Amino acid sequence: MAEPQTQPRPHDEPQPQAGQTAPQESGLRKWGTLLVLSLALAIIIIDTTLLNVSLETLIRELHTTLQSLQWVISAYSLTLAALTVTGGRLGDLFGRRKMFRLGAFLFAVGSFLASISQSIPMLMLGEAIIEGIGAAMMMPATASLLVAKYRGHDRALAFGVWGGIAAAAAAVGPILGGYLTTHYSWRWGFRINVFVVALLLLGSLIIGDEPPRRQRKIDYGGVLLSGLGLLAVVFGIIESSSYGWIHALKPFAVAGWQLDLGGLSIVPFAILLGMLILVGFVLWERRVEQRGGTPIVSLHIFRNRAFVAGASVVGVVMLSQNGMVFSLPVFLQSVRGLDAFHTGLTLLPMPAMLFLFSPGAAVMSKWIPQKRLVQTGLVVNFFALLAMRWAMGVDTPLVALVPGLALYGLGMGLVQSQINNLTLSAVPVQEAGEASGVTNTFRQIGSSLGAAIIGAVLLTSIVGDLQGVVQTSPRIPPAAKPGIDRMLRQQSSSLAFGAGGMFNRLPPPTRDEMNHARLVATTDGNRKALLYGAGFTLLGLLVSTQLPLWAGGEMGRRRE
Repeated sequence: MAEPQTQPRPHDEPQPQAGQTAPQESGLRKWGTLLVLSLALAIIIIDTTLLNVSLETLIRELHTTLQSLQWVISAYSLTLAALTVTGGRLGDLFGRRKMFRLGAFLFAVGSFLASISQSIPMLMLGEAIIEGIGAAMMMPATASLLVAKYRGHDRALAFGVWGGIAAAAAAVGPILGGYLTTHYSWRWGFRINVFVVALLLLGSLIIGDEPPRRQRKIDYGGVLLSGLGLLAVVFGIIESSSYGWIHALKPFAVAGWQLDLGGLSIVPFAILLGMLILVGFVLWERRVEQRGGTPIVSLHIFRNRAFVAGASVVGVVMLSQNGMVFSLPVFLQSVRGLDAFHTGLTLLPMPAMLFLFSPGAAVMSKWIPQKRLVQTGLVVNFFALLAMRWAMGVDTPLVALVPGLALYGLGMGLVQSQINNLTLSAVPVQEAGEASGVTNTFRQIGSSLGAAIIGAVLLTSIVGDLQGVVQTSPRIPPAAKPGIDRMLRQQSSSLAFGAGGMFNRLPPPTRDEMNHARLVATTDGNRKALLYGAGFTLLGLLVSTQLPLWAGGEMGRRRE
């Protein structure tokens, strides 16, 4: 049975000597750490959704496609997923505060490069790679420093605020990005990060730290294998809309070299290759650990059922949330014609309810088990996604989306404010860096796969629906159908936003038919994406049955 954490363990914190009392920290000194770490988490999470409402503007200014932007958004989360565990390990070895500061500096450098980018490769370098590396150093430090800093109900309250900000930041990103894109420029979303990092570096002076461990070896093989494995899987999912899931829509070609797979798509091969590499990663980590080395992930942590369940719920919830936040702006801008700012305003009920219910859930956790709060939130999320799916239509009023968005924010507030405390309280403090790294890896894998899977569902559905219209519509001449079908397959990644110009080359009756069909197909694709999100939420609810009732087994928590 897990040791109750209402009584600190010897390695948790220094104990006062006989005749002494533990020093009482002032309010600013005590909660200032939470403020600094929550602000750091906020800018990391905001940047996972900042570009979602600026898709149309970015496509126009950078002369690119929705699929290319899907890569940028997914690659940021992918970098975090591949390196967050390493960031947590670096914090354990060299000092968490030191890694927090270095990560913040790299985050500012990447943000600056993204703010001046004139092409997708430069945006990818700045946001997805350099900024992602900095975030991978900062993010695990935020959670592990909280675990080391707070105890008992203070820890529950701290994680309530921290988890609420993690969820709310993902929802605030579209509002902030929409306002800046419409009234100034999407580039200001990255420029602001530079000023925020300056505040973080100043605020880090009040953050305490634990002495680093003596052993300073990094498992570079594990870093390489985990990164390549995740990259191959995400590549397969994202490119499914271009190449098809099983049968090839077009040949796979790189730099003029074409690969013949006998009519099969590259997608299943890429996903299978990624899974094999990840299996190799697990075997490599076991070998490193057996030889007395320091793997980036100690496999023994996965024997902790409560921890694994909590991390899995985090990943599945983010998969659903990030997929929904990626697809909804496509519907609002492509179908309903909203600009970036009004897209953010339409999504406002979600963060509003998050801000309201996240602190409330922390208070309720004194009487209601955290597991029940998390499960209640997942149930609410499921019905919220179904409500949004029911309300979504080409001509239905946008106000019909408000109940679903508000319910989703309520559910996320209940889940995110408690799931991190449940997860990280299941491990001892000396493993907090590694545990928070693994948890945030699950979070970022969910975020990356969310944009990849839901985006692929959306684009594939649009193409499939339009091909069906071409084949069955009596208004399209039979002689024109093969050419239009071929055009749809070749331009699949441009259909959500760029199809207007493409269809303008068609005769007026056919053009009108295809333009209307695109609106219907995009709406149906979003409705299908929301259904997938609801399915992932049910999966999270199933996994949550393995969570402990209280964080750390603290059955006396209600009486604190």
